Amino acid sequence: MKRRLLALFTAALLLTGCGYNDFQRLDEQSKAAWSEVLNQYQRRADLVPNIVATVKGEASFEQDTLTKVIEARAKATSIQVTPATLNDPAAFAKFQAAQGELSSALSRLMVVAERYPTLQANQGFRDLRVTLEGTENRITVARNRYIQTVQEYNVLARSFPTNLTAMAFSYPPKPTFSVQNEAQITAPPAVDFSTSKP
Repeated sequence: MKRRLLALFTAALLLTGCGYNDFQRLDEQSKAAWSEVLNQYQRRADLVPNIVATVKGEASFEQDTLTKVIEARAKATSIQVTPATLNDPAAFAKFQAAQGELSSALSRLMVVAERYPTLQANQGFRDLRVTLEGTENRITVARNRYIQTVQEYNVLARSFPTNLTAMAFSYPPKPTFSVQNEAQITAPPAVDFSTSKP
């Protein structure tokens, strides 16, 4: 009996020293951070039908823009996200691409809507726009928290000797968010004041 307890105690010490508990903690933190990201994406998806309905009611303009928003929202919400998505880079990239399409479609809708004075004067639309902006900010904060948590987790998973623990207990590095148009945004903006002169 004493030998068994001693063996268990020794095993517990070894697991603690090799980062096993850190993997448990960071794995749970990353899952919680991911849940918050999904929560904010769902908040945005729930908001889209209200925005589209308000815009439709207040202005009759580019139907194509509204259609693209609706399609992007349907595509983003059709992807099944499970805890396994965190360990599947392909599924993660697919989810990220769908959310990026929705962000892009909403941005185009806001730009187009700014051209319509009637719509801009509508209190309902203004409220929805403010709510949407707040939602986008919440998404950014949630993504940043997820990125930080995954970074800490991945450093542990790739460092020695904790990488041995990661291999022994199947803790692969997790995918994180990245910028889809990296080449485009790294190009310096062109500043031209020639058209602003009278």
